[in-house]
Amino acid sequence: MDRSYKEIFPQITTLIFDVDGVLTNGIVTVFPDGQLIRQMNIKDGYALKAAVNAGLRVCVISGGKNEGVRTRLENLGVTDIYLNAHNKIDQFNELVSKYDLDPENVMYMGDDIPDVPVMKLVGMPCCPNDAVREIQQISQYISDKKGGEGCVRDVIEQILRVQGKWQSNFYNAQA
Repeated sequence: MDRSYKEIFPQITTLIFDVDGVLTNGIVTVFPDGQLIRQMNIKDGYALKAAVNAGLRVCVISGGKNEGVRTRLENLGVTDIYLNAHNKIDQFNELVSKYDLDPENVMYMGDDIPDVPVMKLVGMPCCPNDAVREIQQISQYISDKKGGEGCVRDVIEQILRVQGKWQSNFYNAQA
């Protein structure tokens, strides 16, 4: 029998997020010089910082390679940031080995086909509500928020609330 996400959230120690379509709405603005600009939700940023402050390991694995994304995440306290990752299993395996992680204690939020291999390995696969059908079918938690519109805040807040850590660092996180 499958367990409810509320039964799994208390055991989550590591959060892994995709960027485009999860931390952003998946839309990029392309400038004439080829530079791609993304927007990130400030509420998601607040929750990422709150998760770091609460002692959860927060990681990002993205096929994108925008260094501005790295800078933003580093400023929030995220230390494991993998950009230009086209075979996300490699980075996932590196994280598991580096921190001796039990995949059952890992949450991964993705939105599209490149996220499937990792999502099939973790204890808590999640997605925004505008993820592609294949991702929704394998997700144990589907946020009621869209990518880039608070889905990261939603899942982090759910996890921290179940773990009794949401209010403990409420005023210390700055997005």
